[in-house]
Amino acid sequence: MAVIKESHLVPKLEAPQRLSDYVVGIFQSITSKKGMRKAIDKRLVNINDKTGYTSNYINGGETITLLEEEYQKPKPLSVDLDIEILYQDEHLAVVNKPAGLLVHGNQKVTLANALPLTLERSKEVDFVTTPDPIHRLDYPTSGVLLVGKTRTTITALNKLFEERKVDKVYYAITIGKMKKKSDKIENTIKGKKAITQYEVEKTIDSDKYGALNLVKLMPVTGRRHQLRVHMSELGNPILGDKSYGTEGKISRGKGLYLHAYSIAFEHPKTGNRLLVTKPRPKKFHIIPVEGNEEE
Repeated sequence: MAVIKESHLVPKLEAPQRLSDYVVGIFQSITSKKGMRKAIDKRLVNINDKTGYTSNYINGGETITLLEEEYQKPKPLSVDLDIEILYQDEHLAVVNKPAGLLVHGNQKVTLANALPLTLERSKEVDFVTTPDPIHRLDYPTSGVLLVGKTRTTITALNKLFEERKVDKVYYAITIGKMKKKSDKIENTIKGKKAITQYEVEKTIDSDKYGALNLVKLMPVTGRRHQLRVHMSELGNPILGDKSYGTEGKISRGKGLYLHAYSIAFEHPKTGNRLLVTKPRPKKFHIIPVEGNEEE
């Protein structure tokens, strides 16, 4: 018997998209195009409770669900990693994802596989044996990551993300003189609306890069690599970005200078506003400022 593993409410689209193209990256458990095609072929993807096919087009407003066969669920892998817990209760947790660690993946050493040994098991009746990361952080990105510990909470948190009721703040160091101190970037990434607000908090001169900027980033949407793409499109790529950086100006010594600083949302069980922060890593000290940094 198939059960719902994840669900996604499609926002308004500028143009119809083929199901096999649209679903890439919208689910946590399957992120590749090949994996989603296999799921569609196995009839594990529904559109408004009806089996979805690669030939279907998505227009906006549909509910897409990813199913899984209970008897096909693999035995969860567990790996013991030193993961910092920033907040935890019976329903959810917020952890600090180190840079250089996958959230999900086909290998054993991932954040998801470390969570069963990192977090306390919920005492709620609908607890999950493998706590579920609700959103993604890129492999080289550090910072706050929200995790669900019960089925009810996981569903509620996913809905908050779909309805854009989760506020996230990132910090980045970008290269080159920025034209505006603050602005709102609104365009599309792979056909999907992508919105980021930013504020430049401090700029210093740099012999190698011309200038280095400490930038506060507030994504409204959550497209893959959105912040990295948007900064690159401005002509001010994030320091250390091997994928979107400027040739000849990519620092490889200390990785990507992008950090998820805070997450804020209404707790689905208590109704209280929850704000969790993680100070910027020490490497951000190349731009000296007061506050928001690890000592």
